[in-house]
Amino acid sequence: MSEPDHQAERDRLIATARAIAARSLTHGSTGNVSIRAGAHILVTPTGSGLATVRADELSVIDTHGTHVSGAEPSKEAFLHAAILRARPDAGAVVHTHSTHAAAVSCLADVDRRDILPPLTAYYAMRVGALPMLPYFAPGDSRMASAVERLAEEHPALLLSNHGPFAAASDPEHALEMAEEIEETAKLFLLLRGARTRPLTDSQRAVLSPSGH
Repeated sequence: MSEPDHQAERDRLIATARAIAARSLTHGSTGNVSIRAGAHILVTPTGSGLATVRADELSVIDTHGTHVSGAEPSKEAFLHAAILRARPDAGAVVHTHSTHAAAVSCLADVDRRDILPPLTAYYAMRVGALPMLPYFAPGDSRMASAVERLAEEHPALLLSNHGPFAAASDPEHALEMAEEIEETAKLFLLLRGARTRPLTDSQRAVLSPSGH
């Protein structure tokens, strides 16, 4: 019996990839998207641009990040697999190199356990806390265990000097989370040096991520 092509998942992933590109959350061939497809994971291939990648060009990997079929996967595909292993409730992962989130990932003297303050209710609802990993070179396999540990507790995380990952039940909600990270990073940078009123712990507690 031939392997199913999971066309519906392919189409959904491509629609999300196009939306990421249209919203300028990536540039060039940066950023990648994955979605669960049966026992496997579909992920954008290496060197692809999210504005142009096609459904028939997607890579298929297993839950350990091993290439199964299709084009060569993104060198960050193993991180998508690690996050989806850690979060069995998640069905998709979005990774961007969005400008303001990447800028925040380069800052010194930040709280790596929760790098962005809860400036808006929507950030608290969609993201919650955003931890930042230490720096690893792109594709460094040592990232997998660090990412998997953090992802067990957090649906989103930030790679130092790199960009954010966001996991959700489907690619549309993962994109919403990634976009909320970018917009909050933009606010955070605009407000640096000014007195701000982030949400209090009690206000934040009732706005935990919904799990979408």
